[in-house]
Amino acid sequence: MTIKFGLIGGGVMGEALLSRLIDRGIYQPSEVIVSEPQPSRQSYLEQKYAVTVTPDNRLVFTAATEVVFLAVKPQVFSAIAQELADVIGTNSSPLVISILAGVPLGQLEAGFPQLPVIRAMPNTPATVGAGITAICLGAYTHANHYQKAQEIFAAVGEVVEVPENLIDAVTGLSGSGPAYVALMVEALADGGVAAGLPRAIAYQLALSTVLGTATLLHETKLHPAELKDRVTSPGGTTIAGIAQLEKAGFRSALIEAVIAATVRSLELGK
Repeated sequence: MTIKFGLIGGGVMGEALLSRLIDRGIYQPSEVIVSEPQPSRQSYLEQKYAVTVTPDNRLVFTAATEVVFLAVKPQVFSAIAQELADVIGTNSSPLVISILAGVPLGQLEAGFPQLPVIRAMPNTPATVGAGITAICLGAYTHANHYQKAQEIFAAVGEVVEVPENLIDAVTGLSGSGPAYVALMVEALADGGVAAGLPRAIAYQLALSTVLGTATLLHETKLHPAELKDRVTSPGGTTIAGIAQLEKAGFRSALIEAVIAATVRSLELGK
């Protein structure tokens, strides 16, 4: 069978995408080739997903007819682009999708001249199919490329399109955001322990509260302020807690965290 999907980099995010593409039947294992340098990882991916695995990036690029997905560390992009330079355009013209943080479309298109390129920023909840991915389109992409990227990233969550000048803001919000939420869950659990709850119960309550609230907001489309108002009774417990959060600058701390991460993303991309 024809190889349609090539994955360069069989790490955590690459595997997350691979597993769901196969589970959903978007690609059959026989249509997939993965390049991975570590022998132990090669064996694992081959045995678990029944895909073709190779240490040769060139083979992935020449074999894949539809998509080549880059899921490697940004620091090695230049080396990989040089490695592939003499095989680009020799066989097919696949869509190149990159999730390399800080590597702009201009650099990607210079490495893959005349090819359709899409830059994407997924986040770690994609590993359990609950992520959100922002994509921006290169100069040589067309509607069919956009549709293919939508199909691929929908396998691991939601998809939004943004202009490239907003990718760093995406990184600061949804890319880094899971760490902010994890910190909040940890702090909520610590608060429960401080109030007398056993650690395990405090953690369960904190995690379920955050998950349930996010699900409620997502499914009802309520504005967060409206939900907050519904929970906040006059002179009650919730307003007492909110008053302390406002006093501590909770909102501004989160806003500044997103801005700081955005600035750092910009710096790393230079």
